[in-house]
Amino acid sequence: ADCILVATGVAYRLLEVDGLARFVGAGVYYGAALSEARLMAGEEICVVGGANSAGQAALYFSRFARRVRLIVRASSLSVAMSHYLIGQIMATENIDVLCHTQVVEAHGGIALEAVTIIDTLTGTRETVPARALCVFIGATPRTDWLAELLARDEQGYVLTGPDIGPEGRAPGRPLEREPYLLEASVPGIFAAGDVRANSVKRVASAAGEGAMSVQFIHQYRRER
Repeated sequence: ADCILVATGVAYRLLEVDGLARFVGAGVYYGAALSEARLMAGEEICVVGGANSAGQAALYFSRFARRVRLIVRASSLSVAMSHYLIGQIMATENIDVLCHTQVVEAHGGIALEAVTIIDTLTGTRETVPARALCVFIGATPRTDWLAELLARDEQGYVLTGPDIGPEGRAPGRPLEREPYLLEASVPGIFAAGDVRANSVKRVASAAGEGAMSVQFIHQYRRER
């Protein structure tokens, strides 16, 4: 091939909890399950995570659920969440923020019914009802197979366009031009979507980048 488009996305980090795996899709969701939100009317749910995506999900679910527990491993939300989100969460009566807390067990029949949580400071355990558990603990691009070929950031996301910088270009293959916006450190290799460094992690953005990359690929091939 004279061109390659890397669009492998990311893999959500899994929450390693006893009994959780069998409820994936039946009460346990990685990333937003906003399509399920209206079905949670009057229910109690849990959101795991301390960054903006978890905060946004908690606020959205609070519009429908009777109670939302935001479960955070850190000592406070300010470690990784924007101040404007923290303010909105604290002003929402049906959101309970549980810091230095972890989920340690999941319970239910054919669907999730409850989770056991532990306060990591005191060791206190409590089983609480949970119609849904939405997990926002990050994702991994899994680009180790590109490690010797392309410049990546510290987390493994593929650097493209101006993010590459002169020092990131492939040894022995200097570009006579600046890389295209979605072009990686090796000429003719492109990246689109969540696997790309500094991309907006949303479906619409990924689809847009995929469409844009086609134009750049045609332009690259015309140059050749």
